[in-house]
Amino acid sequence: MKAKATVRFPLESERKLTALIKALTPEVCKQMGTRSRVTVTRDQLFMVLNVEAEDIVALRSALNAYLRWVNSTLRVMEIVSKNS
Repeated sequence: MKAKATVRFPLESERKLTALIKALTPEVCKQMGTRSRVTVTRDQLFMVLNVEAEDIVALRSALNAYLRWVNSTLRVMEIVSKNS
């Protein structure tokens, strides 16, 4: 079974969008395993996360990992902007 998911994250500025994509790039280039493939692209002020997997378990695993990384990165950016 092939499983796919696309998640679009709206960002408020080009700067935050670029920072988020740069933060995820090492993970995207490394790829977690052979059962899933992840790409990150931009569409205007949206970061688009595309996940394709061999099965639903691999899809869930990859999505959970990337969603945690996105959340962590956005929280760090929020803290940094409050302290600036």
